[in-house]
Amino acid sequence: MTSKSYVLRFFYFAFACLLYSIWRAVDSLLQVELTGKYEHSPIVTANNTLTLLKKETGIG
Repeated sequence: MTSKSYVLRFFYFAFACLLYSIWRAVDSLLQVELTGKYEHSPIVTANNTLTLLKKETGIG
């Protein structure tokens, strides 16, 4: 089911872009802090994040 409201669809798009940008910024800052250099392959992956959330919250 999709929304026909362009305002809502734009909000979802903008929010997804914001989340992606935050994820890439956190990943690059962690790479520089841990290794001293930046590589294009991420060290903060969805799998790492989900594993951490499961461990910390006990959900899943």
